[in-house]
Amino acid sequence: MSNSSANKPHAGRTALVTGSTSGIGLAIARAFAEQGANIILNGFGDASEIEQNRATIESDFGVKAIYNGANMLNPDEIATMVDEAVETFGAVDIVVNNAGIQHVSPVDEFPVDKWDAIIAINLSSSFHTIRAALPGMKKKGWGRVINTASAHALVASPYKSAYVAAKHGIAGLTKTVALEVAEQGITVNAIAPGYVWTPLVERQIPDTMKARGLTEEQVKRDVLLAAQPTKEFVTVEQVAQLAMYLASDAASAITGTTMSIDGGWTAK
Repeated sequence: MSNSSANKPHAGRTALVTGSTSGIGLAIARAFAEQGANIILNGFGDASEIEQNRATIESDFGVKAIYNGANMLNPDEIATMVDEAVETFGAVDIVVNNAGIQHVSPVDEFPVDKWDAIIAINLSSSFHTIRAALPGMKKKGWGRVINTASAHALVASPYKSAYVAAKHGIAGLTKTVALEVAEQGITVNAIAPGYVWTPLVERQIPDTMKARGLTEEQVKRDVLLAAQPTKEFVTVEQVAQLAMYLASDAASAITGTTMSIDGGWTAK
């Protein structure tokens, strides 16, 4: 692998990716590391697995990677995580707000604690991370904020009131911050994936097969991918590559947008 700056456009930069111990977040973290960025991983999971992912990023890409287990429910822990990243690397140049949880329930039966947690993790944590990282970006005159939204930032589905509200909020937060920093070399965008093939989605399939009496292929096509005209899952690598583009110099004129990557879901 070449170490030329052309192949390492983020050499010497630092990327903080929340919710990056698996799935989309881990793919984005690895993609930034491949482009030369030092990485702050964040999220929950098995400690040995997280350490293996951290060490593998360092060995695969020759960058430094640290892990911070800040709880996205806690604004003080989020601020401390950003402070630690600045102390370790000197700056946080790229923020990817990816942490998220889900709960499905009719709105009149929706548990209040679940509503509060989803809004806190899927929306408010992005505000707290941006708020902490932005002063350093302003000082350098360069920064990239990429928020993981969802097709549900643009359209709704029943029984997902908190998630849909939070993701619509992400779209609004993205626009507002983009306008505030538009003249300071900082772009702020959101990625809106449809159904992405992740371990979390894969684990849902056996239960759905059993509950509905369907084959694995029927569950994928007629249940999970019912909304996606392509009838194909988005891959974590495709989402990561869109994030790479949004962080590139080629995308410096793109800001305040929510970019769909959803197999045509929101075209309907």
